[in-house]
Amino acid sequence: MKLYHPLKIGSLHLPGNLFLAPVAGYTDRVFRSLCVDYGADFTYTELASSEALVRQGEKTFALVKRAQNEARYGIQLFGSSPDVMYRAAGLLVPLSPDVVDINCGCPVPKVTKTGAGSALMQNPANLGKVVEAVVRSSRENLGGVPVTVKIRSGWDSSSINYRECANAAFRAGAAMVCLHPRTRAQGYGGKSDWRQIADLAAALDIPVAGSGDLFTPEDAERMLRETGCGAVMFARGVLGNPFIFNMTRDLLEKGSRETPSYAARFDAAFRQLEMLCADLGEKAACREMRKVFCAYAKALGGMPGAAKLRNALVHAETAADFHAIIESGV
Repeated sequence: MKLYHPLKIGSLHLPGNLFLAPVAGYTDRVFRSLCVDYGADFTYTELASSEALVRQGEKTFALVKRAQNEARYGIQLFGSSPDVMYRAAGLLVPLSPDVVDINCGCPVPKVTKTGAGSALMQNPANLGKVVEAVVRSSRENLGGVPVTVKIRSGWDSSSINYRECANAAFRAGAAMVCLHPRTRAQGYGGKSDWRQIADLAAALDIPVAGSGDLFTPEDAERMLRETGCGAVMFARGVLGNPFIFNMTRDLLEKGSRETPSYAARFDAAFRQLEMLCADLGEKAACREMRKVFCAYAKALGGMPGAAKLRNALVHAETAADFHAIIESGV
């Protein structure tokens, strides 16, 4: 099979296998919209709290709204209570997601201390109950849209149990598992162990997506080729670099790819700023875009003056400030 190919996740048919992963603080609907324009085949929202959804948190619902150009998207939920996760999934009806994803991988203490995220991997039986509850809610409320699960290798090096957790999710009705092969204890340090992705892809009868250390199109090509995974899910590698989807597709289909210019990169950043201003208002949008513009600058690599540029960007207050800083090349 070609490395770039359509993928079936349960009842969902996707045209390709290059996905945007959920990234807290970054994959809002504006950025997802940009990624769709630059070739993402499927996109996931930021992780959303099931408890907050059940409490009718307006901010949480706003977090998971579909972008106008998102023909297909998934909403990621986190939580540890099967009952609350069941109810939260049922509340997604007005949003019509194409997939509901369950976060079993987030290593952040704010999430894990509630028993959610990667803490679920310490209790595979409960992980299975959570998946079963969301699958049941999908069937009863959402027309049976597929449920997917994102996991890590395990909690720490002494508890590598991704196989056990993936099998629990599969038995509970998950239609795809994404593996980020680092432990919770590793966080984002060290190297991800892609051998685990290959192992899981060979073991499961549902698609396995791979994540972890995907910073270039060449990384994605190597992961697909070496692991046999069904899809790649870009996370940190897409920050400031939504072009990675089209670049990767070009590499996989044509054998080569071009790198966007400095001007093209910041044209995309300003498009993102404009759309976010329309969504949030200029003041709030500019606060959010400070880290985003820094990500675009960082994606340029060792550009002369990059550190000075980022230092100026974190103090921008208005859209005009961002334009002045980029145009002057501070």
